[in-house]
Amino acid sequence: MEEQKKLYIGNLEFGVTESDLKGFIESKGLTVKEVRVITDKFSGRSKGFGFAEFETEEQAQAAIDALNEQELNGRKMTVNKARKMEPRSNNFGGGGRNSGFREKRY
Repeated sequence: MEEQKKLYIGNLEFGVTESDLKGFIESKGLTVKEVRVITDKFSGRSKGFGFAEFETEEQAQAAIDALNEQELNGRKMTVNKARKMEPRSNNFGGGGRNSGFREKRY
């Protein structure tokens, strides 16, 4: 997906499927190229956001104008241009009681 034509769609209700989202977008008179709802790889449950790609930048902007703050299944969506994912550090953070480091007790 190209960045200028790709939109982030956030605050989705967790039951929204890709076909639900695509249908909602098309009900607004927009033609969407691809729709993806992001799911948790372990549970398969939606993470509450997704992406939509359009043929042109103009169509993407029209979609932002038409969809941002619109309600789908009782929740107002946040729609804006997608940004590249920031690289993650290798810090796993946390720590806590059983974080892998064991103190030797005598």
